[in-house]
Amino acid sequence: MIPRSRATGRAVAYKVFYRLPVGMRRRLVRLAVPKYVVGAVTLVRDSEAEGTGRLLLLRQPPGYSWTLPAGLLQRAEAPVVGAARELYEESGIRLSPDRLRPAVPNALVHAKGWVDMVFEAEVPASTTELTVDGAEVYEAAWHPLDDLPRLSRATAFLLGHYGIGPLAGEIPPTGRAA
Repeated sequence: MIPRSRATGRAVAYKVFYRLPVGMRRRLVRLAVPKYVVGAVTLVRDSEAEGTGRLLLLRQPPGYSWTLPAGLLQRAEAPVVGAARELYEESGIRLSPDRLRPAVPNALVHAKGWVDMVFEAEVPASTTELTVDGAEVYEAAWHPLDDLPRLSRATAFLLGHYGIGPLAGEIPPTGRAA
């Protein structure tokens, strides 16, 4: 139970806050609330794969490990639109946003100040041409889920939330990312 004097103080503070002009309230909230960087990630599976399936992974600089198609959202960009844009920019796979569905969980909040909005899609690998620019992405390739290459730490952690990769089963499906 909140002490009466503390509750009264909060009530007064809210009354003052809501009498301020909207612009000033926004600025105050922005100063007081933690800031997050928001990115979009796409788990792209091979719709033709048998067995455990295959996942699209990218090898990006410095080239030691593999990652997922992902990137930061542009200002006011819808997460699903950002995911489709990043998928195309990094792999050459052009899908309309309505072909991407939210993964479960759809958002992973990382302790270091960013949020990943995660989406899923399936495409047939045999007829999907992968195109990389050689600068941002060195290579894009399909990898069997039961024989993944060396993953970046962030990718291994993210995939672990979906029961995939070396951390599968070690990370609670709805837990908070580190």
